[in-house]
Amino acid sequence: MTVVSVSMPEELLDRIDGFADEHGYTGRSEVVREASQNLLGEFEDAKLEERDLMAVVTVLFDYETTSVEERMMRLRHEHEGLVASNFHSHVGSRYCMELFVLEGRLDDISAFVGKIRATKDTLTVDYSVTPVDEFGEDGETPAHEGAANAAGGHGHDHGD
Repeated sequence: MTVVSVSMPEELLDRIDGFADEHGYTGRSEVVREASQNLLGEFEDAKLEERDLMAVVTVLFDYETTSVEERMMRLRHEHEGLVASNFHSHVGSRYCMELFVLEGRLDDISAFVGKIRATKDTLTVDYSVTPVDEFGEDGETPAHEGAANAAGGHGHDHGD
C-alpha cells in the first residue's frame, strides 16, 4: 500500500482520531481510506447515471465571510440551468445558510457540489440526491440506497 502525506487542520485530525477510537477503527488511515472511498463512490452510482435527478444542497458559513456568499451567488448564476431554486437564511447571530434545489443529471450535480465543497471557508456542506424520473403508480418514489452513503442518499462534508 502506498503511503500518502496529507495536510489538514489539527482540529480535523483530532476529530478523525476521536472518531477512529469511538468507532473501533485501527487508526486514522483506515478512517481516511474509508471516507475517501465513500466520497469517490457517491456520484459513481450507475443507477443514477442518465437519470433525471433532484438534489438539495445546504451550505453553512460564517456571516462575516462575505467571500462565501459572493461565491454562492456566482455559482447560482453560472449554473442557471441546474439551479431550480435558491434560498438564503440567517442562522443564529453568526451564520448564514444557503440552500440550493438542483434539477439535472448526475455529472452536473456532482460538478456543482464539488465547486461548493471547494469554496474556502464553508463550515458544512450537506446534500441529498433523489431520482425524479420514475415514480410508482401510487405517486411514491422508489426507494434508493446508495446515492451518497448508507444514510439513504445523503452526503455531508465539513469545510476546511
